[in-house]
Amino acid sequence: MATHVRVRHQNRIVEGVLDGESIRTEDGAALARAGTTLLPSAAPSKIVCVGRNYAAHAKELGNAVPSTPLLFFKPPSALIADGEDIVYPPQSKNVHYEGELAVIVGKRARNVPAAQALEIVRGYTICNDVTARDLQKADGQWTRAKGFDTFCPLGPVWIDPADLDLSGTRVRTFVNGELRQDGNTHDFIFTLPVLIEYITAAFTLEPGDVISTGTPEGVGPMQVGDTVAVSIDGIGTLTNRLVAP
Repeated sequence: MATHVRVRHQNRIVEGVLDGESIRTEDGAALARAGTTLLPSAAPSKIVCVGRNYAAHAKELGNAVPSTPLLFFKPPSALIADGEDIVYPPQSKNVHYEGELAVIVGKRARNVPAAQALEIVRGYTICNDVTARDLQKADGQWTRAKGFDTFCPLGPVWIDPADLDLSGTRVRTFVNGELRQDGNTHDFIFTLPVLIEYITAAFTLEPGDVISTGTPEGVGPMQVGDTVAVSIDGIGTLTNRLVAP
């Protein structure tokens, strides 16, 4: 199984495959991991997120289970890498973690039928859909609550599509080492092929775009100083700390 990373090396952004303490780049070079800076796993033009894609999560927040996918965007400016800090915005008093499986798009896609949807997937990674829950409720829509700078940790690596079983992958979130979320992709309300068909019927996905597939039950608040870790079997663990502005 290949584990891919996106890093900065000598003022260049490069991608490669982890090989022990080295990174093998696409042109065959071997870079020392210690001499690179880890970046988010993708550089999307847009981050398409799916709300309430686990029935238990919808119910825990007092929401109805949707009959069609509920979509929203996060701006690329919200992206941070594994190990970088999430900044608690002064406008909010209730910031939540939301651990999610994320999809990296590999090719330009529009009007893709579900039967062919997985052909556009480049790989899978981990997202924390950080949310200012109080602002989400107050605003009546989700742009501000989901879109603050640093509110989209993504990484630390991505894996090839063939290396993940979408029918049963465990998604867990820990806060300061304590298990808070423990879900599984077999509980998706809308499978990934259905999501891709629905999304691309509305707008074009570009290579590098990200689809974050929704969070399981167990969401909750974080406090300044907390460390949140989202772990997905077969991919790894995305870890970030919450800091004051």
